[in-house]
Amino acid sequence: MTTKRVLLKGAKVFDGTGTPPYPSDLVVENSKIVQVGTSLDADDAVDMSGKTILPGLFDCHVHIMSSGIDLMKHIQTPFSYQFYQAELNLRATLDCGITTVRDASGADLGVQKAVDDGIVAGPRIQISITALSQTGGHGDGWMPSGCQIPHFLSHPGRPAGIVDGPQEARKKVRELARSGANVIKVFTSGGVLSPRDNPRHAHFRDDELEAIVTEATALGMFVMAHAQATDGIKSAIRSGIRSIEHGIFLDDEAIEMMLAKGTWLVPTLVAPRAVIDAAESGLSVPESSVQKAKEVMAIHQESFAKAVSAGVKIAMGTDSGVGTHGTNLDELYLMEQGGMHINEVLRATTSSAAELLGVQHSLGTIEPGKQADFVVVEGTIGPTLKDLKHRIHKVYKDGVCMRG
Repeated sequence: MTTKRVLLKGAKVFDGTGTPPYPSDLVVENSKIVQVGTSLDADDAVDMSGKTILPGLFDCHVHIMSSGIDLMKHIQTPFSYQFYQAELNLRATLDCGITTVRDASGADLGVQKAVDDGIVAGPRIQISITALSQTGGHGDGWMPSGCQIPHFLSHPGRPAGIVDGPQEARKKVRELARSGANVIKVFTSGGVLSPRDNPRHAHFRDDELEAIVTEATALGMFVMAHAQATDGIKSAIRSGIRSIEHGIFLDDEAIEMMLAKGTWLVPTLVAPRAVIDAAESGLSVPESSVQKAKEVMAIHQESFAKAVSAGVKIAMGTDSGVGTHGTNLDELYLMEQGGMHINEVLRATTSSAAELLGVQHSLGTIEPGKQADFVVVEGTIGPTLKDLKHRIHKVYKDGVCMRG
């Protein structure tokens, strides 16, 4: 932790508000940004000439405990190995400039606490622990052979997530809160990687979703929904769920509902591509998953472009763990290709993401009083974000240089 005032001088600053980068200096003291402006002084100075400083980046949809989708590797890996692999995943995520993540199932309270206590280096983590699924839903690991291969095996810190009916759903939300969850995740549609469901089918009925949202709200938590199917998206919006994850089959009515309710979209455009890439590299991926990924990829990009054009609130997320951790910034270029101006892409990855996660009071922008999480990039921003991942120079978290 910084114990004296440090001046970062000579850079341009993208402050996260959407304003284009402008020349400015920063002063950091005791993990906080204390001054932003010109003609500043401090105890020590670091020359940042020729660099651009961004707020610490967010990824609102990751799976830190997942290291790929090779099914045979998954079932042959010892249970505890995932926790050691997670340390590498956390490090890779931090190194690419991501200083805050929302884990969309897998990470438990111990993983979060290990980062908070400095045992391992990684981004700040909001955890959902286990995603809620109906029987036969995206989180049901039943295979045609009759065996069970869930996304994540349950253990004392990671309760199982299959629930049916409002009462079971309500109780499970309470159990997850007891286990340390910061956010509740629910599957309101089928998905690509699960073998016996359809991404076009809605899952859970409205009374179940309303019970989940009511209980989570009472416990001070937001709800996020894996929602690919059109009807599953609409069910999530009606029930008051805060964010739609993936949103592959958005139609005009769903977009209007999102605008009326203020519902967020976390698109994860890179995820279907990651499934196809994994299969083409020779990994053991079920053919049904590969086929579904191919079917949804173009529709996904089209839905995202419609949401952008309509003005839906968007926050960046990647589904990393399906793809490779540390490649998170690939998502930014896909968002740009989907019609977002690069300043808006960066805003979706900083201040807008902080708002979605409810941490905008301390993170997401560069301004006095905020935590000193920021990323130093070689050169200027633009005219495209395609090469941003190759230009990360330094990464700071709480005023401490974590990379560079």
